[in-house]
Amino acid sequence: MPATRNLCAQLPLDLHQRVCEAREESGLTTAQYITNLLMEYYEMKENGGKVTMATNTRTMAFQIGEDLFQRIKAHLERETARTGRKLTQREFVLGLIEEALNEAERQAGVNPCEAPQDGSDPQPQDEPNPAPLGEEKAG
Repeated sequence: MPATRNLCAQLPLDLHQRVCEAREESGLTTAQYITNLLMEYYEMKENGGKVTMATNTRTMAFQIGEDLFQRIKAHLERETARTGRKLTQREFVLGLIEEALNEAERQAGVNPCEAPQDGSDPQPQDEPNPAPLGEEKAG
């Protein structure tokens, strides 16, 4: 383990809260989280401001209705109170996705390792770009 040294800084309360929430979601210790932030910052600076993803991760983003969002938020609060450990949105959603995929793969008799790793769709689409409603296809 490399030699370490303590670094302390006073932060505005709102920034401190953001850092704490993000650190909790990451599941890292404060030292690990701050170290990663600083390393990413200096790597980005060295790359001319370009962020490079060192890990093999992808981002999924989507919008949901306010009612569903509030239900999820309430569930996370209940689970946090029940378990005494904060359940994050990320953990919750990833857990649901993993469960659904495991069940679907089990039903299909597919091994999770058989999923394509190149981002291609394993099943061809019948019609990738259907005409919007009310429009007919030329033909």
